[in-house]
Amino acid sequence: MRSLPARRSVTAVVLAAGAVLATAVPAFAHVTVQPNTAQQGGYTAVAFRVPDESATASTVKLEVTVPTDHPIASVSTQPVPGWSATVDKTPLTTPVKTDDGDSVTAAVSKITWTADATGKVGPGQFQEFKISFGPLPKDTDKLVFKALQTYDDGTVVRWIDEAKPGQPEPQHPAPTLTLTPAANAAPAAALNVAPTTTAAAKSDDGTARTLGVVGIVVGVVGAGLGAAGLRRRSGTPSA
Repeated sequence: MRSLPARRSVTAVVLAAGAVLATAVPAFAHVTVQPNTAQQGGYTAVAFRVPDESATASTVKLEVTVPTDHPIASVSTQPVPGWSATVDKTPLTTPVKTDDGDSVTAAVSKITWTADATGKVGPGQFQEFKISFGPLPKDTDKLVFKALQTYDDGTVVRWIDEAKPGQPEPQHPAPTLTLTPAANAAPAAALNVAPTTTAAAKSDDGTARTLGVVGIVVGVVGAGLGAAGLRRRSGTPSA
């Protein structure tokens, strides 16, 4: 028979393991954006990955808020069978100039996907909602997309908490896209040097061939003159 301290130790271990699992499970059930990085200033395609974490209810709606403090002018959605998508825009108080000189007067503020009877995401399943959008802002290193996930039993999960540096991950973190500076243009400049180098190599090769041909001609001429001299000497009578 186990002693009381031994039973307490076993109970403590079980409770600790349960606590670890309780904190670990939600990490696999977050609504996320994939991939989670993109380059500033360009266009990109991403997917909002939505797992159904309910044991009994199905996901029937996803609302994603697009931040307007760093405006996105254009968004295209990829069709998802059984779902419809709508894109809302908000007028900007101050128009934004693009690199092409165009003036953006309205920015995308919200994308909503709604399921029909055939499109529900059931328990233990997930769905990806893909978009192509841009140009991405150059004045921030991330975009935070606050999202609402609605179940057919009326439950709404709010994925709106922003992670803070040095602090534990929140229970319902908002999908976040990290923006990185555009790649350095130096490699492209280096590529422009290649044709010049190749041309120089071709020029050197052509010169070498020309000199080779001249050398052969000179050799042939010299051989001919030598042969003629021998014939003349052989035809001269001895004294």
